[in-house]
Amino acid sequence: MADRPNTLGEYLKARRGLVTPEQAGIPGVGVRRVPGLRREEVAMLAGISADYYLRLERGRDRNPSAQVLESLARVLQLDDDHVAYLLSLVGDQPRRPRRRARKEVVPAGMQKLVETLAQPAYVEGRYFDILAANSSATALSSRFPVGRNQLRDMFLEPADQALYPDWRNSTHRPGDHRARARRI
Repeated sequence: MADRPNTLGEYLKARRGLVTPEQAGIPGVGVRRVPGLRREEVAMLAGISADYYLRLERGRDRNPSAQVLESLARVLQLDDDHVAYLLSLVGDQPRRPRRRARKEVVPAGMQKLVETLAQPAYVEGRYFDILAANSSATALSSRFPVGRNQLRDMFLEPADQALYPDWRNSTHRPGDHRARARRI
């Protein structure tokens, strides 16, 4: 394994350095020693373990699944050409065709309805993105501008967390006894 070049790992590392924490939705807090995202951040956002991502980058695992590669491509914000190149780095394994994510669009009638309502109203997409909001909603709260993601804000924005008196307990995973034990 050491005699073969690690093109997959080199590519992942190079692309990781091009995505800023802000682009990935991670608040820029403190001093960063690396440009772009840290390995742990990429792994967390892709839904894989940091150890597994480290093995991929170092060339100790050269056969990730298509699902893992697609998750990494999403986190690294790769376009179709770069995704095709990423998939080509792991060899000629049969791959699932990549589904294009459909852009969520608010139907014109719903957009018009939201705008005509006197009370605050907004439309949220399947991934908790604000797709439309009327002026009453944006005047009521800065949490409702079009393009914001409610789920991301819930975990990364202290102002949103302050709206919930028992935020730490209400956001833990059910059945996660280790997390509950640490808090006690």
